Amino acid sequence: MTSLLASPLSRAELRRYSRQLLVPEWQEAGAQERLRRGAVLVVGAGGLGGPVLLQLAGAGVGRLVIADGDTVDLSNLHRQLLYSAGDVGRSKAEVAAARVQALNPFVRVEVAPAVDTQTIGPLVNNVDLVVDATDNFAARYTVADACQRLGREWVWGAASGTSGLVSVFGPHLGLRDVFPDPEGAEACDEAGVLGPVPNVVGSVMALETLKVLGGIGTPLRGQLWTLDALTGRVRVLNLRGAGEG
Repeated sequence: MTSLLASPLSRAELRRYSRQLLVPEWQEAGAQERLRRGAVLVVGAGGLGGPVLLQLAGAGVGRLVIADGDTVDLSNLHRQLLYSAGDVGRSKAEVAAARVQALNPFVRVEVAPAVDTQTIGPLVNNVDLVVDATDNFAARYTVADACQRLGREWVWGAASGTSGLVSVFGPHLGLRDVFPDPEGAEACDEAGVLGPVPNVVGSVMALETLKVLGGIGTPLRGQLWTLDALTGRVRVLNLRGAGEG
């Protein structure tokens, strides 16, 4: 782990996290201590990143790094519940950092520069896990290429219209193995999205992050979680990389 906190949980932390500490699998794995030592880079603080950040901070991730170069727009507010009307025009990363820090003062929150091919490598190298909560394909592939090159796992999600996808990628299987050609794909702001959909998808991404960091359950490695919000249907598909025989 990159962030080392040797001291045990304080009395205040034990009370704050008491409900999740009652979950047998969480308690038996020592997951809270693992989470407290963990560092996560969340790329994108919008419709997907907002619920991810709030839930990771609430759960007690030790260090959160937020990278988003956008500002809050009025059109964001129907789905990006981290923000309010008074935040329009402000930096998403700065507002998000203040909100999640206020939620849990035990979490160390940092604001990173917007990711590009130059900045992404050092950011990925300095955390244990990456969450790709971006809504454009250039950023997604920038994150994916850096994570795969550096041997780092990342939680990936996408939401568009009334559907959503989540997976956990890494050296075993990367984004390009599953979606090799981004050409012609639409970003969220171009295709539209029903407000609750990214919040549901972001919650699943947060859960996968907790599973990976906490060492519990079976994360979605080599699998694709899919949501059809109009029917309520959820499926988990087994993935096969393009390079597999």
